Amino acid sequence: MPTYEYKCDKCGHVFEELQSMNDEPLTKCPKCGSKVHRLIGTGAALIFKGSGFYLTDYKKSNSSPAGGNGESKSKKPETTSTVKAEKPAATEKPN
Repeated sequence: MPTYEYKCDKCGHVFEELQSMNDEPLTKCPKCGSKVHRLIGTGAALIFKGSGFYLTDYKKSNSSPAGGNGESKSKKPETTSTVKAEKPAATEKPN
């Protein structure tokens, strides 16, 4: 059941009420008995709790997509060559 927020037109008292969506809006302030109006809320926010949300739900899997040939387009080559640049021999400057 949603929680609705109300505000009194006379005294300004703001309060929340847990109501069914089918219930009629409240009309009287619990403090002074004057007319109240229901405020428009933003709704409940999405809350991520616990560790591992990313790891368990959105991590890219190693399995191939349906209908694929088992090879990933982002697969790195198996062999890589590394070339070390050699420093030129130090030369002495004549005095």
